[in-house]
Amino acid sequence: MFHIRGVVLPDGREQDVWTDGDRISLTPVEGAQTLEGAFVLPGLVDAHCHPGVGVDGPVTLDEAVTQAETDRDAGTLLIRDCGVPIDTRPLQRRDDLPRIIRCGQHIALPKRYIPKLGIDLEHPEQLPDAVAEQAVAGDGWVKLVGDWIDRGVGDLAPLWPDDVLADAVKAAHDAGARVTAHVFGEAALPGLIDAGIDCLEHGTGLDRTLLDRMAAQGTALVPTLINIENFPGIADQAVKYPTYAAHMRALHAGVGDMIGEAMDAGVDIYAGTDAGGMVAHGKLPDEVSALHRAGMPAEQALGAASWAARAWLGHDGIADGAQADLVLFDADPREDIDVLRSPRHILLRGRLVR
Repeated sequence: MFHIRGVVLPDGREQDVWTDGDRISLTPVEGAQTLEGAFVLPGLVDAHCHPGVGVDGPVTLDEAVTQAETDRDAGTLLIRDCGVPIDTRPLQRRDDLPRIIRCGQHIALPKRYIPKLGIDLEHPEQLPDAVAEQAVAGDGWVKLVGDWIDRGVGDLAPLWPDDVLADAVKAAHDAGARVTAHVFGEAALPGLIDAGIDCLEHGTGLDRTLLDRMAAQGTALVPTLINIENFPGIADQAVKYPTYAAHMRALHAGVGDMIGEAMDAGVDIYAGTDAGGMVAHGKLPDEVSALHRAGMPAEQALGAASWAARAWLGHDGIADGAQADLVLFDADPREDIDVLRSPRHILLRGRLVR
């Protein structure tokens, strides 16, 4: 049991908070140990993370544990896994690892995504049934691959017909699940948005018209900016596909403007690292800093990785009876976003991690 007195975000007022087992109490808990830390945030959230994926594809369960520990030690206490090829339910049963919301496996077509990571359907028309299956297999989320390089075309191209997408999203919603999609380019976006998709990952091809439609229907965006920084390197390696390479460079160059337009349109934006492939785990503070550099106010960027993201994913912030997942800092991260890199204390399920 712990007692914390500090400035609690997002309210921004000083108050006393206690932990009682794995829950927060706003009334005193006898015998609680006092922790120092002037600023208190709800546990951080990586809304696009892959514990279970490494640079060469699927990893062992032991390696996935190490990845989750690395995220935890950086203050990430809630993960939306956004597609993992191994069964990570054993990680969910461990009290010492971040809470994980599973999306099941990526759904793609043959040769239209990273090998060994997802389920490859033989025909696009199989998508609604596959989505229904993954809605049951996951924790209320399903992950689609919306576009990828089509080597016959030599550029990014959609995987699914619009009518199939609409049926697939409906199948997920009927099962009580939400749907998100990997999408880099422009061509796949109208069909995904028209289908009523709940979230887009990356979204580098978005324009203001599409962003306005997203905001109107409540489609969220997880831009994974620190992964977008890999686009020029990907382009450099795509010497056989010059159109694709040029496209990836253009998407990289325009992502800052896209984030500004997304904020102006009122799209809900959340922080996600895409850790597990080209991005190392434990980099959520880097993503928050990247959102801030793209023009997002510091407090909004913090919320995108903490209280706002928790609410979006169905988890409470700092409230009586809420999960005792807290991160304490000596300085105000609203004044210096890089403070996120140096937490004073991390509490997960009421236990002191750091």
